[in-house]
Amino acid sequence: MSPFKGLSAFPVTPADPDGRVDVDALRGLVARLVEAKVDSIGLLGSTGTYVYLSRAERRRAVEAAVAEARGRVPLLVGAGALRTDDAVALARDAAEAGADALLLAPVSYTPLTDEEVFVHFQAVAAATDRPLCVYNNPGTTHFTFGDDLIARLSQVDRVAAVKNPAPPQPEAAGAVAALRARVADGFSLGHSGDWRAPETLLVGGEAWYSVAAGLWPRTCLEIARAAQAGEAERTRVLTARLEPLWALFRQYGGLRVVHFAAARLGLHRAEPPRPILPPPPEAQARIVEVMDELGLA
Repeated sequence: MSPFKGLSAFPVTPADPDGRVDVDALRGLVARLVEAKVDSIGLLGSTGTYVYLSRAERRRAVEAAVAEARGRVPLLVGAGALRTDDAVALARDAAEAGADALLLAPVSYTPLTDEEVFVHFQAVAAATDRPLCVYNNPGTTHFTFGDDLIARLSQVDRVAAVKNPAPPQPEAAGAVAALRARVADGFSLGHSGDWRAPETLLVGGEAWYSVAAGLWPRTCLEIARAAQAGEAERTRVLTARLEPLWALFRQYGGLRVVHFAAARLGLHRAEPPRPILPPPPEAQARIVEVMDELGLA
């Protein structure tokens, strides 16, 4: 099972106000994904609030997820940190705890150059024997990977995939083809942005890295399987049906929406880590309304 193909589901990481992970709740969330048979699980991504957790708690989260997923669904684990030595340590922790692959974002305070990011990735990739996915998430890191840098990183040992923001539909085929022509053979092109990513599966992308799938895996699997089968019209109809949910993601952020929705479903009792606040009351009411309208349970 490749960790960089198909639908990759990214769950929240429930934790108490002191940042201690609720491992029972996390195992329950992971068990839902395993039961639904997603293609991989993305633990400690942005939706998993990795930057708000200590090294010890991140390891506890990995161990809890591995206990549910090992041998059944590949587990990608985020290893992002401000310092390269910390990211190296986190990557080793994840590998030792049983992660199948790593996900690395260039977390920064001081803006980074392409060369600094390249050297950072070289160091983390060399720290373990696990394949690594480039996490291109400029909305959170404020660093954007251009095609030149992605192509260069694709030549580094164990750097095996990229998670890019999905482009708008009219640009998707051209963007995927242009990058495919530049990266190493076998390098996986995957995308995030739930309302756009299914389109990339229709035009040569290999993975959809999904916030919504971390909570509603069966709903997203129906879309992903249609796209993988080349059923363009059905893929677009199913994706468009969820537009009320995508609108909430765009307005309030996917993390806030799914964190609240998971609690509403009784899957955990945590709130997002401060300073992130739960959605305001009017948003909570709308989230409940959309869940009921779309049958999201």
